[in-house]
Amino acid sequence: MGDKNVNLPPGFRFCPTDEELVVHFLHRKAELLPCHPDVIPDLDLYPYDPWDLDGKAMAEGNKWYFYSRRTQNRISNNGYWKQVDVDEPIFTSCSEKVGMKKHCVFYIGEPPEGVKTNWTLQEFRLSDSTSSSSRSSKRRGHSKDYSKWVVCRVYERDCGGGDDVDDGTELSCLDEAFLSLDDLDEISLPD
Repeated sequence: MGDKNVNLPPGFRFCPTDEELVVHFLHRKAELLPCHPDVIPDLDLYPYDPWDLDGKAMAEGNKWYFYSRRTQNRISNNGYWKQVDVDEPIFTSCSEKVGMKKHCVFYIGEPPEGVKTNWTLQEFRLSDSTSSSSRSSKRRGHSKDYSKWVVCRVYERDCGGGDDVDDGTELSCLDEAFLSLDDLDEISLPD
C-alpha cells in the first residue's frame, strides 16, 4: 500500500471487526482525531474498478480498506456498484448502535444491464444518532461532519459461492481451475 506499511511492526495483520472499523477508525476520522496506526488512506472509490484498488487502498489478504466521501454516485470506469440488501446496523458489545453497513455488488457494464461479478463492497457509516450528536456539537463550535465520511471494505468472493475467507488464503477462480486438474503426473517438464 505504499509508504504507510513501512512503519508497521513485523507480523502486523489488519483484520478489524465491523465495530472496530466504525468506532476506532471512522469515528476518529470524523472527529479529526489521530488514529494509530494510521493505515487507512483516503480514496475516492468511484472512478476505480475494484481490481484497481491494489496499491491504492490498505490491503490485507484479499480485502482492501479505505475512507471515502459519502456519495450516491457508484459508477466506475467499467461498471457500477449496486446495493443488494437493506442497511445493517452495527452494534458495540454493549448493544449500543454506532453505525450502519451497506452491502453492494459490482456489475460490469452500464446500469441496469450489467453483468454481476464476485466483487463485494461493504460501506460503513456512523449511525444517525451519532450524526445528530454531531449537529449539536456544531452548534457549540465544533466543525465535525459525520455524514460525509464512510470507511469501505472491498473483497472478491470465492467462486464456490461461500463466504469470504478471513485468513487471506482464498484462491482465485483461475487458481481453483488449475488445482482441479488431476493429470498433473502426466505433464512432463523439459530438461
